[in-house]
Amino acid sequence: MTTHQNHPYHLVNMSPWPITGAIGALTMAAGLISMFHQFKFSIIITGTMITLLTMIQWWRDITREGTYQGMHTITVNMGLRWGMILFIVSEVFFFISFFWAFFHSSLAPTIELGMIWPPMGIKPFNPMQIPLLNTAILLASGITVTWAHHSIMENNHSQTTQGLLMTIILGIYFTILQAYEYIEAPFTIADSIYGSSFFMATGFHGLHVIIGTTFLTICLMRHLLFHFSSNHHFGFEAAAWYWHFVDIVWLFLYISIYWWGS
Repeated sequence: MTTHQNHPYHLVNMSPWPITGAIGALTMAAGLISMFHQFKFSIIITGTMITLLTMIQWWRDITREGTYQGMHTITVNMGLRWGMILFIVSEVFFFISFFWAFFHSSLAPTIELGMIWPPMGIKPFNPMQIPLLNTAILLASGITVTWAHHSIMENNHSQTTQGLLMTIILGIYFTILQAYEYIEAPFTIADSIYGSSFFMATGFHGLHVIIGTTFLTICLMRHLLFHFSSNHHFGFEAAAWYWHFVDIVWLFLYISIYWWGS
């Protein structure tokens, strides 16, 4: 490994984690098939463990490079920012595809659906119950993550901790309520295009909430280890951007699928 370089870029060292991550993802996919068809959980548990261990060690290496070795220069930091922005843009188009499918089916219901929306036999959720509570929870979490962001910029360690912790708790609360909603749902993913579009859109959003909660939890752990400063905290900033994106997507989901679509 070179100790001196005459450029501001970060040329990463050889790492085993991309290949172990790919093996973990492949094992998890095979495990899902095994779980669905044979009700065997050993393969998916193995894949999950490989993926988790890869995540922990890969994130450890990135933390070491950015926090202790000074590899994340201003130029590298700008590249990371654009990378996160473009990733969120790709996620926006990912969700646009679900909204497209939903509105394509709901604005002109076919005769197979009874020419009405929701289709005949489907009892939708009351948007004024759990969906409205989940909306309030995510809006509150957007406020707490912004509070944490402003606190970190002002070097207020305790308030950053409080804001991050409250955001994580609200994210977990949202996930629990959504799981309860799914358990009590009067329709399934197999119930016409309504069930398919509802569970695909809200399910992938729920997955993004879990990912965002994990992202913020890692940021909280790093914050408690004093990895962040007022001018060097892009890891947290990326998590905050991602969380705001998740909030905005939920507002569109609530208005279109839960409220208008019911």
